[in-house]
Amino acid sequence: MKIKTALVFICLLSAYLSCNQQPDLNKLFSDIENKISSGDLNSAKSLAEKIKKNYPSASATLFKADSLIEIADRIPIDFSLNEEQVIAKLSKIPGGFSGPDKIAWENNQWLEWRMINGEKRYFNRSVSNLVLIKSFNLERSERDSAIAAEKDIIFRKDHTAGIIKSSVHSGDLVSAIDLKIDYTITLEPNTIPAGEIVRCWLPYPKENNPRQKAVKFLTASQSDYIISPDSSTHRTVYMERKAELDKPTVFSISYKYRTSGQYFDLRKMEIKPYEKNSVPYKKYTSEQLPQICFSNRVRNLADSITGSETNPYEIVRKIYYWFNKNIPWAGAMEYSIMPDIPEYVILNKHGDCGMQTLLLMSMLRYKGIPVKWESGWMVPPENKNLHDWCEVYYEGIGWVPVDVSYELQYSDDIRIREFYISGIDSYRLIVNDGISGGLYPEKKFLRSEPYDFQRGEVEWDGGNIYFDRWDYTMKIGYPENNKTVN
Repeated sequence: MKIKTALVFICLLSAYLSCNQQPDLNKLFSDIENKISSGDLNSAKSLAEKIKKNYPSASATLFKADSLIEIADRIPIDFSLNEEQVIAKLSKIPGGFSGPDKIAWENNQWLEWRMINGEKRYFNRSVSNLVLIKSFNLERSERDSAIAAEKDIIFRKDHTAGIIKSSVHSGDLVSAIDLKIDYTITLEPNTIPAGEIVRCWLPYPKENNPRQKAVKFLTASQSDYIISPDSSTHRTVYMERKAELDKPTVFSISYKYRTSGQYFDLRKMEIKPYEKNSVPYKKYTSEQLPQICFSNRVRNLADSITGSETNPYEIVRKIYYWFNKNIPWAGAMEYSIMPDIPEYVILNKHGDCGMQTLLLMSMLRYKGIPVKWESGWMVPPENKNLHDWCEVYYEGIGWVPVDVSYELQYSDDIRIREFYISGIDSYRLIVNDGISGGLYPEKKFLRSEPYDFQRGEVEWDGGNIYFDRWDYTMKIGYPENNKTVN
């Protein structure tokens, strides 16, 4: 896959910064972007350090240079496997493999690799992703039968069937669940010098969505915490504490909230024409570069799927079915090293929940259908995880949840089968209602995840502290059965 220029990535990522630079500085940034694209990361970092040395008082320039160094450091973390290690992993997959098999998988983007500092390096999850992608493309019937029999999928189908049954009217809030969350971030000992202040942002529930109510803050590890306004794109709890020698730095919070399921039977509802001159319509049908974009590939794909269809619901439905047929879920590299996620999904034909959602949103907005991001966690018993989905706006109806990565369900009842085209289960934690928002208080350095916010963020005066230096844990209490799940 051709990687877009890192300079464009950084300029878009920090849109509030001016990208107008002196000619010599422009040339240096251009050299850095080319080196990152080609995998010459060591040289890219050296050039970025040169910029920092030569422009010590230019804050915007320093931010860009620091961010480029961060990205160059992050890529090898995700692409840490050499050829020998990958071959050892491949030898353990069912059916084995041959040399030509490996070449074909690499050419098909099924076995992901990059050249990094002159060496061929493989994505950490390349082999496990290969198994998923092969199963989806070559053994679809067996794959679907196996998934349909999984305990959590059966639980999900029964739960969503209950939501449909309980919904007297489309859009009713039903099947409410009260949850208690204990969330902890633990920074490894001696990550930063003892005595330095660690700044930490932890995820906290949004309260502006009717499906998520009765949010109650319980406890925090620090007394001087700050809860961000609910109007923030990313809802956070902010805390600080000093690092201690040879000890982990720990931040924790506890809270309760109520979450409901919702289902809209759009086949029986009237969808009115959009008010295309309204501010919300223009906002939610616009590009949000770089990850919600109307590239030629996005436009051509959306048009080829939807044809002459003009009904918004049918457009959403056609595109959803296309994803179900063509794009399997696969583990993702960190989004911060992916300059254009929709393009990646189109070219590589796989992606995780957020990657699929960003492509879906790009296509829908291009087709003139308002759609907004929603994310946080999926929190069903025994199967919690980071998760992303979206909401589509239908005039005369309102915002309707859509979860493209949950796929069509295995049922002869069309309402259950297509549930996630216009419904959502009760087991959600909504933390974000948009991408690339600012944190509160403002973060000084490039975020570990610059678009979404699910795990948290950590930094100190010396820079961002990346995911590889800290861990996060979530414990969920389900009051209905007094059960806590780690």
